[in-house]
Amino acid sequence: MADLHAPSGSFDIPEVPNFIPRRLKPYPFIFFVLIIQFSGGLYLAAATDMVGTTALMQEDILMAGYASLIGLAINFAVMFRIKFRFSTRTQLLASAIVLISANLICANTTSVPLIVITCFVAGWFRMQATLACNSTIQLWLTPVRDMAIFFCYVYLIVDSVIQLSGIGAIYTAFFSQWEYMQWIMVGLLALMMVMVLILVKPVRGPMFIPLLGIDWIGAVLWAGFMLCFTFICVYGSYFDWWDSIEIRGVAFIGIACLCINLWRASFLHHPYISFRAMKNRNVIRATGVYLVFFTLLATEHVFEHSYAANILGFDETNIIDLNWYVFAGIIAGCAFTYFTFALRKWRYKTMTAICVALAIVYLGYFYFFIDYGVEKEMLFVPLFFRGMASVIISIVYLTSIVQSGLPFQVFPQALTINGFTGAVMGATLGPAIIGEFFRHTMAKNASLLGVNILNTNPDISCLAPGQLYGLVQTQALVVSMKEIYGWLLMAALASLLIILLSYSSVRPFAIFPKWSTVRRVIRQLARADRGYQPL
Repeated sequence: MADLHAPSGSFDIPEVPNFIPRRLKPYPFIFFVLIIQFSGGLYLAAATDMVGTTALMQEDILMAGYASLIGLAINFAVMFRIKFRFSTRTQLLASAIVLISANLICANTTSVPLIVITCFVAGWFRMQATLACNSTIQLWLTPVRDMAIFFCYVYLIVDSVIQLSGIGAIYTAFFSQWEYMQWIMVGLLALMMVMVLILVKPVRGPMFIPLLGIDWIGAVLWAGFMLCFTFICVYGSYFDWWDSIEIRGVAFIGIACLCINLWRASFLHHPYISFRAMKNRNVIRATGVYLVFFTLLATEHVFEHSYAANILGFDETNIIDLNWYVFAGIIAGCAFTYFTFALRKWRYKTMTAICVALAIVYLGYFYFFIDYGVEKEMLFVPLFFRGMASVIISIVYLTSIVQSGLPFQVFPQALTINGFTGAVMGATLGPAIIGEFFRHTMAKNASLLGVNILNTNPDISCLAPGQLYGLVQTQALVVSMKEIYGWLLMAALASLLIILLSYSSVRPFAIFPKWSTVRRVIRQLARADRGYQPL
């Protein structure tokens, strides 16, 4: 594959027939990645329409969406094993079939367990198909295998599609029904299958590596722990946290899965996630940064939608149009990271400080300008900087995992941890904490404002109870949001001060090994397992 390229640097893809010009061969794989990333099964942006037409709750849809991310993260640990077991053509066709089935199931059922399991499986195959495409064109993107450059492309695709899929889902629901988005993706996946059958030959790699020695029990247990963690964060408020038997039961199951996995990792030869990956300094640092950083930006998930809908009076199409501002920030963030971090090798400390500074602009803007009469165009600045900050921090710390010094056998396990902490914990734990803080703040401010309004405006008591309640709740919402933005702004300023006072001279030098080296390592790993006979 990549290692068969000519020394002159001319890029070729052996799997693509020669009737396709060499310079055009990478572009079908970019098209495939876009289709795959759009195929999520469920679309969180259409949650309001789904809640209105089905028996599903908002929490059910969020749980299914995060289950897809968990399936994606779990796949990291074995994605290279699967890549060298099956041809690119087989991986793409199998993934397309699974994703078509997932879209059909999600469009035609309201069973929450079935939807969650379907989205989990869809996430697994989305990741595998994405790897199959991206690894095929990796040397076209960066002939020197510089992963800082490669991840700029990856996050440009992935984060952009998240915003664009939301826009597509809302406008599809606006002009027809939300289910039509699934049918559109079924058609595009079918088109992708036809193109794969025509444009991708069934070329097997230079060596056949069986799927031996994979800790599938560990994979199930880690998935169980991640699903339990997500369940608690998503449904905690609905079930009243630890006062409910549901949350306590799920917490017990999650802790049991985690403890069993840690116990098995102490003696298994090849655990699904080893202690070496868990204890790696870069992995721990990235986890800490993700938890702090995405907690600072958790207001995105907690009350941005409520503010736009209830205070500013935006409908769903106006709200989803705000995704264009985030999309512009993502493009700018990827371009900025490419020219500074990937090419000029700016330090990790510098990039982290820039990300926190962008978060400060986001929080400060809302703190000082949040009001009842904000125009939609005025939201461009905070949302642009939020999108820019999120994509930069993701590229920088995923690059640090590659540069962590872990051997290749352990490196995919670190990617699983990074995927869970960055994509799942970052999107669930912070919003759960800030959401609970917001509810307490809202109750406190509503009580104080209710008394003050009646004391200072006696004439308002003639309003109907429903009108009076609505007025108090609206004012309490704005005051509470401003208060939380203020606390988060102070936390962000403190974080920036800590970063500036620290010292780190480390610069990105994350070079991915040759694919021939990766194959050799995986083959040695498989041969070392019991019962393996060389072919």
